[in-house]
Amino acid sequence: MPVFSPPKGTKWFSPTVIGIAFAVIVVIIFLATSIYFVDQTEEAVVTRFGKYLDTGGPGPHIKLPFGIDKNYNVNVKTVQTEQFGFRTLSSGIQSTYSGDISEATMLTGDLNIIDVEWIIQYRIMDPRAWVFNVQERSRTIRDVSRSVINMLVGDRPIMDIMGSERSAIEAAGTDIMNETFRGYGLGINVIAVKLQNIDPPSGVQEAFDDVNKAEQDMNRLINEGQQAYNAEIPRARGERERLIQEAQGYGTERVNKARGDVARFLSVYEEYRRAPEVTRQRLYYEMVEDVFTDEEKTILIDRNFENFLPLQDLGSGRASGGISGGER
Repeated sequence: MPVFSPPKGTKWFSPTVIGIAFAVIVVIIFLATSIYFVDQTEEAVVTRFGKYLDTGGPGPHIKLPFGIDKNYNVNVKTVQTEQFGFRTLSSGIQSTYSGDISEATMLTGDLNIIDVEWIIQYRIMDPRAWVFNVQERSRTIRDVSRSVINMLVGDRPIMDIMGSERSAIEAAGTDIMNETFRGYGLGINVIAVKLQNIDPPSGVQEAFDDVNKAEQDMNRLINEGQQAYNAEIPRARGERERLIQEAQGYGTERVNKARGDVARFLSVYEEYRRAPEVTRQRLYYEMVEDVFTDEEKTILIDRNFENFLPLQDLGSGRASGGISGGER
């Protein structure tokens, strides 16, 4: 195997050897500091003497050596995640959660204590802003996220947070965080806020379960009452409508009958005016016929009758004679 050795007659620490070694070192440093590579998921922010110069895409690039130009590779494709209230600890192929009480414990709008775990997912959109505008980037993201979630939880009662308002908190949190980060010029966009576990503190879990059960019973009774209401009210309304229609029909019948009686009376009155005696006699006969239609064994005599009494056949069940046209 060949071994490098200085030219014949030249010593190892002679100026010639030292010069050659220095030149080789300079060339290596030159090449190492003038070439850089950018991954497919990254963009490179290049500075010259600390001032922004350019942003480069994926691939090999050349820059001024010896620290004159510096590159900062920023991952702009990968969705990054921050966890709050818990940490994912890898253990082989399994993951466990380690709670963070200081982040998770919050005060709700109805003055209850609740433990909230959540994550945010974001992507870097502006590499230049990400590199230059904010110094404590990770801490800023976490502080803003905690502030926003605490505000949203503090505006709502505990049952709404655990139920119907969950998705509303996630949507509002995404919007408020993006607005805040744009104001800071952080250069990121929050894609999603996702609430994980939402539970009362362990010390009050049993009492909370009792309250939750009581509220479920209350809602059940309210639903049962509403069901009974929905069954009875339409029936009562139908009965009301039926009675109203019957009353209206009866009223219409009575009015029509009264109008008919009035019309008949007026027609009789008109005939009476033309021939009072004839009409009076006819009315009398009609009245007598009406009264005695269903009567049996009835004898009519004149109250001023002075002759012999009429004979009656007692066995036939009907009077043998009578005087018609008299008064009873």
